[in-house]
Order: sequence, then structure tokens, then C-alpha cells
Amino acid sequence: MKFLSNPATAAAAMLAAVGLAGAPGAQTAATLIENVRGYTLGGDQLQRFGALVFDGGKVVRTGEATALRRDFPGAHVIDGHGRTLLPGLIDAHGHVMELGFEAMRIQLTGTSSLGRAQERIRAYARSHPALAWYQGFGWNQVIWKLGRFPLASELDAAVSDRPVVLRRVDGHALWVNTSALRAAGITRATADPVGGRIERDAAGNPAGVLVDRAMDLMDRVVPEPNDAEQINALKAALAHLNSVGLTSTGDAGVSARIVGLYRELADRGELTVRIYAMIGDTGADFLALAKNGPLIGYGHDCLTVRSVKLFADGALGSRGAALLAPYSDRPDQRGLLFYSDTELETRIQTALKAGYQVNVHAIGDAANRQVLDGFEAAYKAVGGRELRNRIEHAQVVDLRDIPRFRQLDLISSMQPTHATSDMNMAEDRIGAERLKGAYAWRTFLDQGTRIAGGSDFPIESDNPFFGLHAAVTRTDHEGRPAGGWHPEQAMTLMEAFRSFTLDAAYAQHQEKTIGSLEPGKWADFILIDRDLFGIPPADIWKIKVEQTWLGGRRVW
Repeated sequence: MKFLSNPATAAAAMLAAVGLAGAPGAQTAATLIENVRGYTLGGDQLQRFGALVFDGGKVVRTGEATALRRDFPGAHVIDGHGRTLLPGLIDAHGHVMELGFEAMRIQLTGTSSLGRAQERIRAYARSHPALAWYQGFGWNQVIWKLGRFPLASELDAAVSDRPVVLRRVDGHALWVNTSALRAAGITRATADPVGGRIERDAAGNPAGVLVDRAMDLMDRVVPEPNDAEQINALKAALAHLNSVGLTSTGDAGVSARIVGLYRELADRGELTVRIYAMIGDTGADFLALAKNGPLIGYGHDCLTVRSVKLFADGALGSRGAALLAPYSDRPDQRGLLFYSDTELETRIQTALKAGYQVNVHAIGDAANRQVLDGFEAAYKAVGGRELRNRIEHAQVVDLRDIPRFRQLDLISSMQPTHATSDMNMAEDRIGAERLKGAYAWRTFLDQGTRIAGGSDFPIESDNPFFGLHAAVTRTDHEGRPAGGWHPEQAMTLMEAFRSFTLDAAYAQHQEKTIGSLEPGKWADFILIDRDLFGIPPADIWKIKVEQTWLGGRRVW
């Protein structure tokens, strides 16, 4: 993933360069963009058009240029130069603030070995001598072929004079050095928290990796960024999302503080991506934000806060995903459930009673079953089935449980690139039999379950064309494995396109305002350098975005 070298400055420069002034949808003169290969969904049909008219930030009509020129003689005309025009794409599940901060911290994504990672950490430390703490993201011991987690002593070999805290590529484990362990007071006597694990050496001492809820022991002592730093990170992330063709995203797990920053940006007309914010858990932030009920369509539909994000378990790569049977490659482990059944049910009920959609992270088959049971119990107790509740990831599901998604009217919010990233270790973790219910897009679609497409950025790239490519081919960018990894679970291109447009919009209660270029919807669209529906599927990931428009204003 490439980022801007100076996120705050670059983000401001981009917005100035495209002339973004005021809120999306503020212009009053009709605009006609012609000479395009346009595609949009209308119901279940893919519609083609050569020109688009929008006014007041919203779509007026699509059709052929000759007819639209005749019917809108006063419109400002833009030549699309034969580019392909699509609705702005939607990522149903990402982490916006984290994406912005990745540009400012140690980036270990793609490092091929422990040694290369240590070199990168040393280089960052040399170029940032004034920082009191070093933070970073992206390590993956599977790619490094360590056969184990990295150690605090190996991080000490890179930096030992101040704390270093590095988040694993899946976001569910921290690699820390000895200085960080001391700062957090984590010792041999520190107990594993519920839903977390402190990796230990043979003597029982902390070895340097904290899994899932054990990360909280470190996070509570890491210095919080101030508002200015967070605003800069948000702006950098928004600009990057625009650059890859995203005009809307679900932000999975935000605090009241971040919602306040989003409102500030919306008030200034600087939200260039529509944010569907999911409140993190049902604690104090939820109670504060929910006092006046859900916030819907704030700032010209740029900010909506009507959902809650919960966690049921961890991730497969760090063996934190909760499984019904032991891990195939670690028979002594089954992963970690974050809550008891009663605790999870209580949280679901709290949100549903307040009128909030509930979106629960569940990766392992035990976690998915717990969440399904939790929704079933909550519906009987308080209702809320109509709120379009979601299971985020639904990554490994027992085959007997998949039909329950349909029975409980649950949306499956899935990230296609998780499959192509995990294919190097998934069967090692869970074995061939359990893999039949893993990354099972075809099985979900065939039973009528909606899939909301996303990426889980920055864990995966935020580029939605990478997701479309993975959904259709189930290969990496080199075409491996030939024919696709378990190709029987692949989506068609239409299904994949729908998952990143109308079905993602539906999962956000927004299918009447975004997700397609039908009259009356926001004029959120992108111009790309090749025809998505006319190129070989293997080339989809190569598509580049040339322009991004939000509410009839160019933001990229």
C-alpha cells in the first residue's frame, strides 16, 4: 500500500487542487459528463450509458449524450474522454483513522523476513530520534517463515532504548520490546486477561507478543495522539480512499471523540468520503452518543452513526479466532472468545433496544456460532431483526450454521482479499474439512444471503479493485494458484460489483441514496482507466482511478 509522504499537507493540497469548496452537493448548475462508458446497477440489471447529468449534487438522468444535450441545453459539459464511469465504490468495513496513521508509523507490511523487518525498524528509529515511543503495523510471522511469534529480544536488537509497539497485519496481536513491557508493567506475574493471551517463554516470562485482549494491557499506556494529529490522519486517509475510488466506507469501531472529529470535518465540508460509523461496543461512548438516538445523514449524507461494532473473537493468523475444535497446527489451542454467551447477548440487546444495527466481528466457527445464538436470543427478547444486523468477516463457519444467516436475516460483511492473503496458512490452521465453510462466498450467495464487500483496511489494501479481483478469481496478483484457490466459492463479476456498490449500501441502510447512479441518488462516481466489464478478470486489480466525484464535486 502506498501512502502520501506528508499526509496532512498532501491531503489539503489535493482538495485545493480539485477546487473542493463547501459541502458535497452545493453546486446549482446542471452538469453533463459525456463520452464515457458508463455502468450502474438498476435493480438486478447492469445498465450501460454514454452520458450522465447531475444537478444539486444528485443524479438527474443517465442515457446517450445526444438526447441529454437536447434535454439539458444549458448544462455545463465535461468530456469523459472515453473513460469508464462507475458508481463510487463502497467499502463496508475499514478502519479510517488507522489507515491515516499508517503513513506516519513503521510500516512492516510486505517485509519478507525478520531481518528485513529489523532493518526497517532501525531505519525508522534513525530518522525519528525525537519520538518517545515507536509504533508500527504489518508484521506477519507466517510470511517470515519463523514457525513461531517474534520475540521481545529480537525487537530489542533493533531498538532497545525506548518502547516499541508493532501491531500484527491482522490487527490482533502486538509485538513489543522489553522497554514496552516494562512501561506497561507486564511481568511473569501478569495474568492473561479474558479473551487475551500473553505469549510466554519456557520459564513463563512474557516473550514479546500480546494477543487480542492482552493488547489492552499495552494500549492503555501508549500515548494518545492529540486532536490535530487525529484530524491530519483522517484527512490523509480520506484522500487515499478517494484515490482508489472509494466514496463511502464503514468505519468499524469508532469512539465518541472520533465521531466529534468527523462532525467537525463535515461542518467544514471536508468529508470527501461518506462515513458510516460503527460505535465501538456498548459502553460509555455508546451511551453518550445514543442519548439522542442514531445520527442519520449528517452533513449532506456524509456522516451516519446508527450501528455498533462488537468483537466475538480474534484472528486466524494469530490463532485468536475461536474454534469449535483445536487448531490443526496447534492442538493445545482453540482461540479466544472475548465474552461469555450472556455478556455478548447483553451487548447485542442493549444496542438493538436503542434502535442501533449490530455488527459483530466473528472469524472462527465457535465465534460465529456464539454470535448466531446471540442474535437469535436477542430477537426473542427485544426484537430488532429489521435493523439489518451483520456478522463482520464470517470467515470460518460450520456448514450447519451457514443457513442460520438467512434464517436470522443477517448480512455477511466479508472481505475478499482475506481469502487470497490467508490461503498460505488457512488450511494449516483449520484443516481441509473446516475449510469447506471458510471464505464461502458462493455458499452464502446461493442461499440468498447478501454479502457487503469490503477490505478491512489497513489490514488489507483499501483498493477495492483488489477486492473485486480476489472475489472473482480467488488468486493473487500473479495469478496463483492457477484456476483459483477453491474456485467453487468465487463470485461472478456482477455479484462482486454489487457487493461493493448496492449491497454494501444496503448494509448501511443507504441503498436509496448511494450505491448506483439512478435518478435522485447522490452523484458519487469514478472515472477509471479501463473497462471493468470488458477486460480479463485477471487484470481487474490493475485498474487505476483517474477521477473521483462525491455529490457532484470532484474530490480526486
